[in-house]
Amino acid sequence: MTEPKNIDRSKGILPQKEKGSLQPIIPQSIEEQRRLQLERLAAGFRLFALYGFDEGLAGHITLRDPEFSDHFWVNPLGMNFSQISVSDLLLVKEDGQIIQGNRPINPAAFAIHSSIHKARPDVNSAAHAHSVFGRTFSSLGKLLDPITQDAALFFQEQAIYDSYGGVAFDIEEGLAIAEALGEKRTAILQNHGLLTTGTSVDIAIWLFIAMDKCCQSQLLADSAGSPIIISDEIALQAKAQAGTDMILWASFQPLYDLIYAMESNFLK
Repeated sequence: MTEPKNIDRSKGILPQKEKGSLQPIIPQSIEEQRRLQLERLAAGFRLFALYGFDEGLAGHITLRDPEFSDHFWVNPLGMNFSQISVSDLLLVKEDGQIIQGNRPINPAAFAIHSSIHKARPDVNSAAHAHSVFGRTFSSLGKLLDPITQDAALFFQEQAIYDSYGGVAFDIEEGLAIAEALGEKRTAILQNHGLLTTGTSVDIAIWLFIAMDKCCQSQLLADSAGSPIIISDEIALQAKAQAGTDMILWASFQPLYDLIYAMESNFLK
């Protein structure tokens, strides 16, 4: 595989879905596919800022490059999510070499995400942040219960990493998180926050936003009383109905439209 050199990230602004429908555009080239996905990644950071998920240097979303599968795109260290555009994103090889970009990478982002992308070829995107409800719920050391239709989406799709060892600067910590995630879509990093993954960046971002809201919902329900738990059978049925990749992708599209209408300069 040829090493990527000076990948062009400015190949026009692509439509994100077929007009009047919720069907994704099929890219006609690797370049178009990369550009489309990078637009979604940059939009994801703006949405995380809108939801208040940014906090100092913490938080990262990655995207596996569609051509060079051992490379991933990520936000640079020390840049506020509300200011990130396509042109700011870093291309990093899984050995830590920055291929494109002139800023450093967050060491924790590299430790966690490089391990996940190596361990899970099916994962094209992963999202992690220290959201208030996610990190609060993570301190309880338990999984989300299927107490609502929305929470059923995460039924049997969560792992717990219960060996918090400080900021994940060490690659061994990243490997341990990837091992704890296993084949699940999401993980609760105990005393730390949430981690979501997806076959696309749309899915990883949507799952993070939805999971944080479910953490908020369960914290409220638990404080008010004893929530009624949906049966395993019905939870599995609800997840099958609302948890397909296509439905998860479609669920992200209104948020993309919202952030595009608010601040489309993330496309530059």
